[in-house]
Amino acid sequence: MNELPDYYFRIRDNGATVFRVDSDNPHRRIEMDQIAVINTNRGDYKAYGDTQLTDSDTAAIMAWLADRTAVLKRRALDDIYRAVDDLNLTAHWVQAKASDAELESVTEPLLMAMHDLRSVLVRKMADRVLGKDT
Repeated sequence: MNELPDYYFRIRDNGATVFRVDSDNPHRRIEMDQIAVINTNRGDYKAYGDTQLTDSDTAAIMAWLADRTAVLKRRALDDIYRAVDDLNLTAHWVQAKASDAELESVTEPLLMAMHDLRSVLVRKMADRVLGKDT
């Protein structure tokens, strides 16, 4: 059987709950003791309860946080590329397949969302061209 990891990170909204994994007990049961909570939005963590984090705990948490942040960043960019695909598929659907009733129900929300997106993109592009940090 494969050796168990020293830590288990249970993903949750905006972070994870960190457990120290222990199978070295008389019953050979896998025990998981919660030791910390990570917040990926703030990029920080805090010990759970009265737990005193060891240097190994802290190193594992920081490594997981760095890896998770990179994964979330890649996923966010991938979501944007999917949105571009969805916009193209939506344009095809509007042109080739949508009924008048369907168009009536989606036109205003789509136009508002596209207007909002366009405004933000134009403003950000102007900031980049002018060299502003906002």
